Amino acid sequence: MALTNYRDVSTSMSDVSAGFQFEFFCEKCGESSRSAFRPYRKGQITGWLSRFAFMFYDLNKASRATGAFAEAGASGAKGEALAEAMAAAAPLYEKCSGCRKWVGRECWNSSSNSCRDCAARSALDAGSASQGAASGGGSACPNCQTPSQGGRFCHECGFDMASTHKSCPACGITLSRQARFCTDCGHGF
Repeated sequence: MALTNYRDVSTSMSDVSAGFQFEFFCEKCGESSRSAFRPYRKGQITGWLSRFAFMFYDLNKASRATGAFAEAGASGAKGEALAEAMAAAAPLYEKCSGCRKWVGRECWNSSSNSCRDCAARSALDAGSASQGAASGGGSACPNCQTPSQGGRFCHECGFDMASTHKSCPACGITLSRQARFCTDCGHGF
């Protein structure tokens, strides 16, 4: 599976320092790492030619001619550099099956094969499910705490029992209805 957690930090394709480099990052904590700089020789030659041509020719003609030379193979070379960078970065990141984000080793919980946040959330959900089963099997209304007698709506206050979760308006993560703060971005409800 191809990584999607990267930024292109390559330099200009028609400069003396032309080359490809990519920055990969954890989508949870933002920790990042950069791939090795891969020089783009055709672009570097173009940079030197444009500097030399500037001394003897019209700048517009020189920049058009050398720019076309640099663009000729840039996309293929960039694709190769990206594939090489992804192969090097792939062992450093895992994709969480819960939140679908690419996370680094610091944010990964290998025992549950998910990120730390999703592992904690599933442990919390498992704990509350076993607690509900221990209290007699029925659930209580999250709004008025009246024991439920079944059905979609609370017979006491009319609360929609199917809506046990809410979405954070800031980041969109799904949280339990009782949450006062978002566990992903810290937004207060």
